[in-house]
This record gives sequence, C-alpha cells and structure tokens, in this order.
Amino acid sequence: MSHRSNRRQFLRKAAAGAAGVVAAPYFVRPSALGLAGGIAASERIVMAAIGTGGKGQHNTGAFMDFPEVQFIAVCDVDAGHLAKGREQVNKKYGNDDCVAEADFRRVCERTDIDAVHVSTPDHWHALATIAALRSGKDVYCEKPLANSVAEGRAICTAAEQSKRLVQTGSQERSGDNARFACELVRSGRIGKLHTVHINLPCDDGHHKEVRAIADVPPPMMVPEGFDYDFWLGHTPVVPYTEKRCHFFWRFILNYGGGEMTDRGAHVIDIGQLGMGTDDTGPVEIECRGTRSATSMYDVFWDYEFVNTYANGVKMIGKAVGPRGVKFEGTDGWIMVHIHGGRLEAEPASLLEVKLGDSDVQLGRSPGHHRNFLDSVKSRQQPVASAEIGHRTASICHLNNIAMLTGRKLKWDPQAEKFHDDSAADALLKPSMRAPWTL
Repeated sequence: MSHRSNRRQFLRKAAAGAAGVVAAPYFVRPSALGLAGGIAASERIVMAAIGTGGKGQHNTGAFMDFPEVQFIAVCDVDAGHLAKGREQVNKKYGNDDCVAEADFRRVCERTDIDAVHVSTPDHWHALATIAALRSGKDVYCEKPLANSVAEGRAICTAAEQSKRLVQTGSQERSGDNARFACELVRSGRIGKLHTVHINLPCDDGHHKEVRAIADVPPPMMVPEGFDYDFWLGHTPVVPYTEKRCHFFWRFILNYGGGEMTDRGAHVIDIGQLGMGTDDTGPVEIECRGTRSATSMYDVFWDYEFVNTYANGVKMIGKAVGPRGVKFEGTDGWIMVHIHGGRLEAEPASLLEVKLGDSDVQLGRSPGHHRNFLDSVKSRQQPVASAEIGHRTASICHLNNIAMLTGRKLKWDPQAEKFHDDSAADALLKPSMRAPWTL
C-alpha cells in the first residue's frame, strides 16, 4: 500500500473516531478533518521542489496557489537558491518548518511526499525525475523532458514501471487557443496538412549576450555555498566560471541544447499535437546551423531544419520570427504564436469555426499545473505525459545530432535508433561520470 493510501486511511479513521468514541485520548485538528474551511489532510497533495532557482520558485508558487497543495521540502545545490525556496514556502504557510536539502535523493527517500517538481538545469532532469518516480512520487518536470533521447526513454520506462505520472512542463499545450488550432488542423479544416513551419528565432537579449562571448572565460573561485561538483553531476569536470552555470548553462551542450531545446520544446510540441504524432516522430532529419569553434557556448545558431514524417508531412524550421508554429494545408493555414497563444489564419474565418461532434476534440486543460494536480488525484495521464514530452524533446535532440554529424539522418521512431549509423547512435546517450548512471 502506498504512503498516500496509508495517510488517507489514517485520516478517515480519525474522522470516524471524532464523530463517535475513541479508545484513547486523541486530538485531531479541525483543519485535518477538512473543517473550518480547510482541506482535509486525506485530500492534500504533499509536494517538494527539486530546484529552487527562478523557474523552480515560479513552479512552487504556481502549485502553492492551489489550496490542496502543501509543500514541506525544497532542494537545491546552491545554498542561496535553497534559502530563497525555503523562505518562499515558509512565508506562504506562516511557519518555519520547511525542510531544506542539498541532495535530491534525501527528498526522494521521504515517504510523506506525494509529488515533486523538477526545475533543475536540463542535464539533471532525467536522474532526478527517475529517482522520484522510483520512490513512488508523481513528477512535474520542466521541459525539455530530458537532455538526450536515451534519458527521455529512461524516464518513460521508469514512469511505466512505477505506475507514477509525469507532466512535462510544456505549458503551451494547455492553452485553449493552441488546442483549438490543433483541433482545426486535425479535423481537416485547412485541407490536407502538408507543412508545419517552426519559427524559432535567436534574437533575444540573452542570445546576443551569449553570442558575443567568443572564448572560454577564465576560471573563478566557486562561490561559498554552491556545490559545483554536484551541479556538474554526470558531466565532465571543468573549471568553474560564473556564466557556465545559472541560466547560461542552456547554451552548453553538456547541460542543455540551446534555443533548439529551450523554446523549441514549446514550439515543436504544438506541432506534434497538431499533427497527431505525440507517440512518434520524423523518419528523416536534415539540419544545418552555425556555432563558435572557440566559445564556451557550443550550441548551434542560425539553424534550418527539415523533419520528414512517414506520411510525407514536413516540419520545416528556421531561426526566424515571430516565434511560433504555422500549420499549412491545401485549403489554408493557421499559426499559433509562442508565447501567449495568439492565433492567425487564412482564411480568417477559420478562427470562427464551431467544431462539431464529427471533428477531433482534444478537450481543454484547466491550466498546466492544475492539470497535473487533477491527474495526481484521478490517476489519468496529464496533457503532457512522459511519452509526449519525450517525443517532443527527441525531435529537438535529433536536430542537434544532425548538425553535429553534418549529414542527413534516417530515424526509426519505433526502435529509436538511426538507420545504419553507429556514430549518430552514440550521440543518443551521454557518457556519465561516476557514480551517476541511468
């Protein structure tokens, strides 16, 4: 029996005892029974945060807005982030007992936690998520689901074996407009779909800042309270320098995948939803881009890619704006802007269509965080399950691999291997530094 079932049975017995006679002196607070306007402890979802940087604090705050959620622990390898995460939780509940851990494994060992969110750098997504799943916890994991194809598949396997749920943090999928646009496409309202255009520009301020750095900054002293070796985790040991880590890690391939996996995991995800290919991927990948030969930031820029699916539909991407996905069919097109979900269409009357019973109905999400909590309760898969998040992230990784190899690749989305290309296959899984392993 799970720890959640144990706790709920205990509270039900306590509630029954409060209404009748108990064998020994026993006191249960009214709030524990759901009285006095509180949420019964049997219905609470007890959570912890793994990663308390900017995105981690955002996710913690979003979950704490729901009355049935109770955070009791936070985790981060940076003492400064950890203190902020702990303060955020304690301030919300008006207490001082939120547990702060530097090692996510201590959080996973706890039997009083139902779910966690994983809001770490990408290279930690898989190991932290798998550990949480194996310990019986449901997981909200930030996008991209993992930093490699093999790690993503390992998450899916762990979720299936543990019978726990994963929500990938690709929140654009929960937007009403995005879902409506994808319903129009899948219902044939733009005719036969032939092309999906992915606009993925790299012209934000932080992109320009990173591209201006043409070398590897000199080594620096590791700040007090920052466990840099733990932060590196399974990746190779390299000297510390400030802009290798917080936020800027996403432009170093050992830790992230550049804009291809950063916002690409949002834009391509809506493309997958609109094509109805959440359980598969392209069969041919062609991608080219540029990158610096001397910079610490080794991701690709100015990319162009063509991903061809088994049915002949092509997903064509370029590093141009406006950021979003455009579905093009024989009778029209519709575009979903990322972020915000603004729609454009030709003919414009598409946006006024009232879908009927014979059309594809994708349903509506009450919001990405809310949907995860509802899934924890119902045990139904959320809108961005592990498999969905893995398939989207895989496309991002395949494009990066095509640029690394410099050639067109043929992909088997069922076996998740390249056709007769052992060199490309070797890039599907990172070599992990001991003691870390999938």
